[in-house]
This record gives sequence, structure tokens and C-alpha cells, in this order.
Amino acid sequence: MISTTNIEVENLTKRYGDVEALRGVSFSVNEGEIFGLLGPNGAGKTSTVEIIEGLRTPDGGKVRVCGLDPQRSGDDFKFVIGAALQSTALPDKMRVREALDLFGSFYPRRRGTAELLKRFGLEEKKNAFYSHLSGGQKQRLALAMALVNDPRVIFLDEPTSGLDPQVRHEIYAVIQELKKENKTILITTHYIEEAEHLCDRVAIVDHGKVIALGSPRELKERSGAVTRITVRMAKPETNGALSTLEGVTECRTEADDYLLYSTRVPRTIVALVKHLEEQHNELISLEISAPSLEDIFLELTGRRLRD
Repeated sequence: MISTTNIEVENLTKRYGDVEALRGVSFSVNEGEIFGLLGPNGAGKTSTVEIIEGLRTPDGGKVRVCGLDPQRSGDDFKFVIGAALQSTALPDKMRVREALDLFGSFYPRRRGTAELLKRFGLEEKKNAFYSHLSGGQKQRLALAMALVNDPRVIFLDEPTSGLDPQVRHEIYAVIQELKKENKTILITTHYIEEAEHLCDRVAIVDHGKVIALGSPRELKERSGAVTRITVRMAKPETNGALSTLEGVTECRTEADDYLLYSTRVPRTIVALVKHLEEQHNELISLEISAPSLEDIFLELTGRRLRD
């Protein structure tokens, strides 16, 4: 079956004064795909999405969404997209039901308010003022408003930023339901676990350029990133000896754990056991993890995602 390409971005550039925010960004997104733009704050993710949404004008390059030019297609373009921005602000005294009715009135084709309230778990809050909603409820309302016109393409800019883990997973479930409806979804995020959990493919963006593109699995297989060994010991290490073990390229601490990054895992483990015996120390736990997208980002840029 031939895939339909719903988003095409070619050599996108954007400058703000002396700052070159986008430097030739290119990628495409197929129908029914969840595609992630992954990168730190300031990488160019939001500028890219705002241009694709038609909110900003690019300095160069080409954008097509469902074959339409965001800058020239007017209402035809607006009717095929839905968007939840980084932050959504509504009047404090607007009720949830009123917000959905208002946004739905902007489109000739719309989903019913009752259907959206049920789908996003807002039925009990339908008469609540916007100011009385929790952070998670406000985000669910933002997603519901993005779907009032039953769009083909949905943009979610940092959809779970600032939310607690439980609410974040509720939002994940909603996004995965949308995928089952064959919606095309473009997500920006700086959460590694979010990209790995949700996205069919990701583009890792840094300093306005796409530095890697593929499925999370493909990027891991393509990467030469080292394997992480998480170690917990009975007594803490104080002399930095773990970083000198065979195969170890980096050693970090995280709470009570030591994170060893190794290119030769079997030899590192043998050396670790020997070292602990010499130090009369005891191994409490050891966990070996395949390279994550965080590790790949570190390999590609020399810095951690949240640096």
C-alpha cells in the first residue's frame, strides 16, 4: 500500500535578527503517523511547527500540508489542521462547554461537543469555569478544541510539558487513540521517554538543523552509542576508579546509582566485579540498558538534551 504524505518540509530557513533559528530543515510525515521533533529548548522545534501551521512566514524553503501551502490556502488549509500550542489561555469565566461550542462554530464540519466532552473525560467539568480546571484538565480541553473540526493533521507543541506523570500518560493514551483513527500527528517534545513511547519516527533537531531522522529503533541501531550499565553498591566509591574500568567511556552518579557507559560491556562487568572484590565492596544491583535517544543525542551533540 502506498503511503500518503500529509506533511512535506523542504529546506526550511528562518532568521530572527542575527539569530539563525532554522538552517535547512527537511522532513516528511505520512498519513496515520506520529512524528516527533525532539530537541532542547531553542533548537528550532517551535519555529518549525509554527511555520507549518501557517503562524509564521519562512525566509526560505517549502511547506505543504495535505498538498496545501499554509501561507496561501486560506480556509481550505485551516479546515484540515488542528493544533494545541505550548500554552492555551481562555477567559477565566468561560465554561468548558462554551469553549468547545465556540471553537466548533468556526468550522463548517465539526465534531459534537458532547462527544468531545466524553472522549476527553470532561463531562463532569462541562459547566466549570476555565480558571477552575487543573493543569491536566486544561490540556485535555486544549486537545479537544484541536479536534473540533475533525482535522486530518494535528500539531501538538510540547503537549505534556509541566504535567505530572499520571496526567502525561493519560495524554499519551489520547494521542494513541487518534493514531488509530489514521490522524497524522506532529509532536514537539524534549522528553526522551515521550518520543520513544509515542513516535513512529523522530527528527532530532539541534541549532536549527535536523541531525538525525528515523524510528527510535533505527536510530539506536544506526548509532554507535555506548551501552549504559547502572550499578548500585553497598559502599560509595570515592576515588573515581569506576571511570578507569576497561571499556568505560564515562561514569556519572544519579542518586545512589553509578551510571557506567561502556563500549565493551562483558569486559567492563568483569573488571567491575574484580574491582569490588579488591575494595571489599558488594554489588547490590546491576542493570544493562540499550542506548536511549538521550544517549544518541549526547553522541551527536556532545551534550545532554536538557543542558
